[in-house]
Amino acid sequence: MIKKSAVSPKDPVEAAFEQLASRFDKYLMRLHRNGDTHRGIIIFDKSTYETTIQSLATDFRAIGYTWGVIRNFSEVPLFLDSKASRLIQLADLIAYAVFRHFEKGDNRFLSIIEPRFDSESGVVHGLHILQ
Repeated sequence: MIKKSAVSPKDPVEAAFEQLASRFDKYLMRLHRNGDTHRGIIIFDKSTYETTIQSLATDFRAIGYTWGVIRNFSEVPLFLDSKASRLIQLADLIAYAVFRHFEKGDNRFLSIIEPRFDSESGVVHGLHILQ
């Protein structure tokens, strides 16, 4: 979750995607360290930010980003209509649970999924809060 005021003057879409991409890439690197070689793809709901995010993904792979270069993506992000994909509907439910927790103080949905966030040695990598 990123509050727009916390990333000013940086574009909030860029800041959020940079966090998402770097955390996913690091997750795949940890799998590789454990002997599994994996490539990943990020799938988004259709958005007006599609061109921006695909451009950022290309730059993160070629030029780099704040913490290095993305190495484990198999493709640029894919954009699907949530009406056609159950996976995107699931992602919407997860986003709703996070929103309800942080914006409304309602933890009943987040508490169900929170143990599934990526973590290692007690450090949660799969949820970044910037306020």
